[in-house]
Amino acid sequence: MKNLSSQPFNTKLAMVLFSIICVGYLAILGQTLLAPLLTSFLLAVLLLPMANFLEQKWRFKRSLASIVSVILMIAVISSILYFLANQLTDLWQDWPLLKKQGETSFHDLQHWISSSFGVNAQKQIEYVKDGASKALSTSATVLGATLLTLSSTLLFLFFLLLFTFFLLNYRKVLFSFLTSVFEEEHTEKVSEIVRRIQYIIKKYITGLFLQMVIVTLMMMLVLWALGVKYSVLLGLIAGIFNIIPYIGIFSALLISVLITFATAGAAKVLLVVIAYAAVHAIDGNILMPLVVGSKVKINALFAFIGIVVGEMVWGISGMFLCIPYLAMLKIIFDRVDSLKPWGILLGGEDKPHKKRKVYRITKNIQLEEQE
Repeated sequence: MKNLSSQPFNTKLAMVLFSIICVGYLAILGQTLLAPLLTSFLLAVLLLPMANFLEQKWRFKRSLASIVSVILMIAVISSILYFLANQLTDLWQDWPLLKKQGETSFHDLQHWISSSFGVNAQKQIEYVKDGASKALSTSATVLGATLLTLSSTLLFLFFLLLFTFFLLNYRKVLFSFLTSVFEEEHTEKVSEIVRRIQYIIKKYITGLFLQMVIVTLMMMLVLWALGVKYSVLLGLIAGIFNIIPYIGIFSALLISVLITFATAGAAKVLLVVIAYAAVHAIDGNILMPLVVGSKVKINALFAFIGIVVGEMVWGISGMFLCIPYLAMLKIIFDRVDSLKPWGILLGGEDKPHKKRKVYRITKNIQLEEQE
């Protein structure tokens, strides 16, 4: 049987495309199982130092250390959700005020449309009623989809916690399997790839959460300084949504603009947009390179394509998972000779290194320049 590298280009291209289609189709079919499993792998890598600490320092059994690590993770996530729920409760208590402000803004918008485009208020109301009747006709479908989404989310969380525990508890078995499934001559390279993936993912996720905290505090402070109501809630939304690259910050901006428009009118909306643009610029140019670093060297084109494809396949979870798993693929591609071109395709453009000028003092006390 011929080696794949000796096959014609058309044959290799067809095999690659066929493999991509098969993997994509299997990913869609196995979303219920694969999405929480892959997310659990990232969480297990993040919790691995804690589990090792409990085993080595406190002499916990591996299963007990895994359970304690998962429980601590649940406690942290529950604290964040509790704080967010309290902020949403304050927003719900002010709902009558928001409704009144929204009605005032709607009447102002009606007047502007009537004076600018010649569409009177009666026709505008008819358009709104027509749209509302169409929405009500599909309310049963929307309600069913909402309940289905809620049940899917609960199932996802259940599998997430279960898989995280199992991956932590059986990590030695999985590592032994990865090293033994390949030929003995590749054992060292496989071990190096596994260690590199573990290091990269741990640094990436830790940096991502640190970046989320910093962005949250910055947005809270800026919105509070601007006198925007619910600055704590909007800052928390901005920090959480910022985990999703490129798209998350714009979603948070849209929510903030709507709430600001309902509570303070159109005057502060422009200030909120400027604040988001400034924080996003600081995040992209300072925080991201400094906190997250260049650990995940995926160029913006394939990162954006990965986000779009991830959303098409698995929704929000796919958008979050695409970047770290693209980074894993690049680590594998860079260390396998036949796959190095794919690693170059995923990576960023290498900047030429400038030669530094080095000076040394000679016996004659003269400065000589060296390249």
